[in-house]
Amino acid sequence: MTSFEIDESTRFVADRDRVTWIDRREVARFSERTRASNALRERALAVMPAGVPNSWMAGYYAHPQLFADHGAGSRFFDPDGNSYIDMNVSDLSMTIGFGVHEIEQALADQYRKGAHFLLPTEDAIVTAELLAALTGMPSWQFTVAASGSNTDIMRIARHMTGRRKLVVFEGKYHGHIEETLVVSQDGQNVPEYQGMSGRRAEDTIILPFNDLEAVARVLKQRDVALVLTEPAMTNCTLVLPEPGFLEGLRQLTQETGTMLCIDEAHTFSFAYGGLTRLWQLKSDFMTLGKGFGSGVAFAAYGMTREVADHVERHLDILHRRSGIGLGGTLYGNALSMAVARDMLEHVLTEAAYNRISVLGTRMADGIDALCRDLDLPCRAFRLGPRSGMCLTTELPRNYREARPSMDLDMLDARRVFMANRGYWDCIVSAGPQASFAHSPEEIDGYVAVLGEFMEELVRG
Repeated sequence: MTSFEIDESTRFVADRDRVTWIDRREVARFSERTRASNALRERALAVMPAGVPNSWMAGYYAHPQLFADHGAGSRFFDPDGNSYIDMNVSDLSMTIGFGVHEIEQALADQYRKGAHFLLPTEDAIVTAELLAALTGMPSWQFTVAASGSNTDIMRIARHMTGRRKLVVFEGKYHGHIEETLVVSQDGQNVPEYQGMSGRRAEDTIILPFNDLEAVARVLKQRDVALVLTEPAMTNCTLVLPEPGFLEGLRQLTQETGTMLCIDEAHTFSFAYGGLTRLWQLKSDFMTLGKGFGSGVAFAAYGMTREVADHVERHLDILHRRSGIGLGGTLYGNALSMAVARDMLEHVLTEAAYNRISVLGTRMADGIDALCRDLDLPCRAFRLGPRSGMCLTTELPRNYREARPSMDLDMLDARRVFMANRGYWDCIVSAGPQASFAHSPEEIDGYVAVLGEFMEELVRG
């Protein structure tokens, strides 16, 4: 199915002068409220590029640098004592909230016993057993980030198929790896960022999401090793699959000898057992990441029994036999496996997921109501706990249709406006999301502050 042309009368376009005025006013207020962060940044600039340990911590935000001091429940606090209800939950890496006792105890207990041995622990077995029962994917391996999981998956798929190429969908994010950090420009694939090898882009094919005809044309060449996709696209606002798209994708990959990976690094937080369980999806691989929302660095990937048997037959036996290039020194470490087990047994329960899904619906309903009250050509995204404001009257079916909802200048102004009022809504391409720590009152408060911002933007 091809995309439709977006009618400019059915989308919200913010007044640029008004956006700039609000942004400047709020940034000035923010600077006054965060003087301790400003002082820390001046100190940090002497020892870290841009004054941060990870460039994302500076590059994501247009306002003065904010430092965090501590967190509790749904909130974190800066060095000046200002509190922020985290609506992007640290880009889904803190969906359970700050200071959860069960995870704190698991970390402390395991660290005392030993953080890592480069040997398996029973916790790894239990975690794999729990994931197999939860998702239907029978065999598992563990990494420290979804980037590592997807790298391993690509290598396995290439080895099993004898092919090199990879299909991804426009607007994707599958980790900071060169094969997926690729964009199309003037009909050619080029690296998405500077400092990357253009050669790796040659094996990547980028297609529009929800377009089975485009997928069929590419896969019939029988030179694609792997199709890598989220079940719903989450890094360009939110794009849901059309009915039959994911099932058709599975059928096409099977017919053409192509492997399929469902990347649930983000969407595992949307439903109990992820969207794979909710929608009964079938694939060769499944990617998990973000520490399951615990804030602890670990990730995983599941595979069918056939794939697991292949991996087992092609292990890399050091100094004796060259196998598939998998693994990492800290992969499957005892500390992260203890946390993963505890998360699955005690925190990520079906009841907890049901609760945040209700909160997500509450947030989406509130956003829809404020759009009606302000007569905006907008509506809410919604999928389980995830919501947000779609700046068009129709929900997007692919990246090109989602792009108008990522008005960067407007979202910069909104971020600092909300931060000054106690809400952290920071990532332009994702969220907000109800977390396991949010209360109904905090969700209502978010919608109210968003309404204040939109009303000031449109009415002055």
